[in-house]
Amino acid sequence: MLKFNYSGFSLEVGTDEAGRGCLSGPVVAAAVILPEKFDHPLLNDSKQLSEKKRQELKPFIEENALAYAVSFIHQEEVDELNVLQASITGMHRAIDQLHTQPEYIIVDGNKFKPYKEIPFETIIKGDAKFMSIAAASVLAKTYRDEFMEKIHAEFPQYNWKQNKGYPTKQHRDAIREFGATKYHRKTFKLLPEQLKLEF
Repeated sequence: MLKFNYSGFSLEVGTDEAGRGCLSGPVVAAAVILPEKFDHPLLNDSKQLSEKKRQELKPFIEENALAYAVSFIHQEEVDELNVLQASITGMHRAIDQLHTQPEYIIVDGNKFKPYKEIPFETIIKGDAKFMSIAAASVLAKTYRDEFMEKIHAEFPQYNWKQNKGYPTKQHRDAIREFGATKYHRKTFKLLPEQLKLEF
C-alpha cells in the first residue's frame, strides 16, 4: 500500500528516473507533486506495471498532479557525467521545471545531491512506497519508452521498440553485427567481450 507523504510538508515532490541500465538512449527523470486527495487503483512502481497500465496512468497523473516535469539527459551527457551523476542531474532539472517550488524532496534510491536549500530524503525502493515517487517513475518510464520507440524507426535493427535500449541478447547481437549508433552510450560496456568498439 503506497503512502501519500513522507515529510509532513504538503508540497512534497517525489522524483525518480528511468534508463540507467540501458546501453542506448537517454536517462529520463521526472518530478511530481501530488494533491492530498490523489488516488488511482493502478498506481505502483512502474516496473510492477504493464505498458498498458503505465499508459493509462500517464494522463491521469498529468491531469491531477499539482505540478510535474520531465527531463532528458541524452547519451552524450550520460557519457560526460557518468550514469549516476546523469540521474541526479536529471532529477534536479525536472525539479527546476516545476511551476511550484517544493518544500521537501523524496528521491527513489540512495544517492542524491542537495538541491538549493530544500531538505530531502533518499528512499530505497521509494517507487514502491510513496505515491509521488511511483507517479514520477511512471512518467519517466513512459516518456523514455516513447522516445525509444521514435528512434526505433531510425535504427530498426536494434529493436528498441521492444527492448527500449536495455542490454538484451538481441540488442547485443545487433551491436555485434551492425556496430554502435549515435544513440549508444560510448562509456558503457556494450558487449561483454568488448575491448574496443569502433564508433
